[in-house]
Amino acid sequence: MKAAIFSVLFLVSSIRALDNGLAFTPPMGWMTWERFRCITDCEKYPKECISENLIMETADVMVSEGYLDAGYEYVNIDDCWSELERDENGKIVADKKRFPRGIKFLSDYVHSKGLKFGTYLDYGTKTCAGYPGSIDHLEIDAQSLADWGVDFIKMDGCNVDNSQMVEGYIKFGELMNKTGRPIMYSCSWPAYFEYYRKPPQVPDYEILKKTCNLWRNWIDIEDSWESVKFISDYFAENQDRVAPHAGNGHWNDPDTLLHGNYGLSYDQSKAQLAVWAILAAPFLLSTDLRTIKPEMKELILNRDIIAVNQDSLGIQGRRVNSGNGIEAWARKIMPIVKEEHSYAIAFVSRRTDGHPHAFNVTLKDLQLTNKFGYIVKDLFNTHRATYQFLQTDEFEERVNPTGANFYKFIPIE
Repeated sequence: MKAAIFSVLFLVSSIRALDNGLAFTPPMGWMTWERFRCITDCEKYPKECISENLIMETADVMVSEGYLDAGYEYVNIDDCWSELERDENGKIVADKKRFPRGIKFLSDYVHSKGLKFGTYLDYGTKTCAGYPGSIDHLEIDAQSLADWGVDFIKMDGCNVDNSQMVEGYIKFGELMNKTGRPIMYSCSWPAYFEYYRKPPQVPDYEILKKTCNLWRNWIDIEDSWESVKFISDYFAENQDRVAPHAGNGHWNDPDTLLHGNYGLSYDQSKAQLAVWAILAAPFLLSTDLRTIKPEMKELILNRDIIAVNQDSLGIQGRRVNSGNGIEAWARKIMPIVKEEHSYAIAFVSRRTDGHPHAFNVTLKDLQLTNKFGYIVKDLFNTHRATYQFLQTDEFEERVNPTGANFYKFIPIE
């Protein structure tokens, strides 16, 4: 009898809690929204419209150009993929012109490449772009995801009262667990609470960690340096409250990487990549991988930077110093040498005065305390020799305007 009761309690607990075994490190992949938005006219924009061709071609490139080998494994469709109405059985269905063979076919194609497939729903009455919402169809939508072989779902929060969100997101997570298919769960309710709600409301992060694998904290990113700064500032100004809740299986999400689009220079792209790696952010690309420039491709395939982002300790970094237009961001990472952490350190310039800014820095400035000093590796310039940085040393750092330098500091024994 006791064994039977324990089994029932375990089943209830496993259904209710987020226990899908996913996102031990931040998820990596590709997503349609920032670059391709809601382009649905395939006659006018055949290479950019949200369609099975876009997804299949992107999957092909992710395999052939080394993105999958580097860790980018998810191929995710955002909004605007479905018909404007559900079918006669209440099921959400893909747009018949743009996805003529349906979502299951597309999921199977992505899986055949060794990749994982993700898509988008909205908890409200309609999605942000006006497609069918899930609020009255949670069970059927959860089962549809499982039937299609979906591996990642972004659940948005347009067109719904904030007071309904928390229980709704929890319920949908439970329903996905009941299907038996592990599905990465990306939630949006913190952004609606903190940015869109007036007055703002701080979400309950303990509930978030038990419900979602990742969650959007703040506003959608736009393809601009101003947007990158605005989101970075949110994470820096709220780091004492937000950072402790990131960890293995559950992550804060500052939104997609912009590399290869229109709004960031090469130096600004380096800065976003460095800060996102420090933040242990999901590395979700939103760009046209078929046409990306070589220098941008080299950045996002940099294995040393990916290793920082994917560090198994799962500790979100922080901004540790800021002044004269220069920020220092630091994250504890592996290896640990005699109980001393290694660190990833990014120097990010907010300056716009037209030339590289030079300044002196010490280990004390960076809050690094190993008495023997550190071995330092340049993560952007992997051909540069490593060097020692002792507690008594002071060296000149030089950062391009709106750019970044990025290093790994390994304790000396």
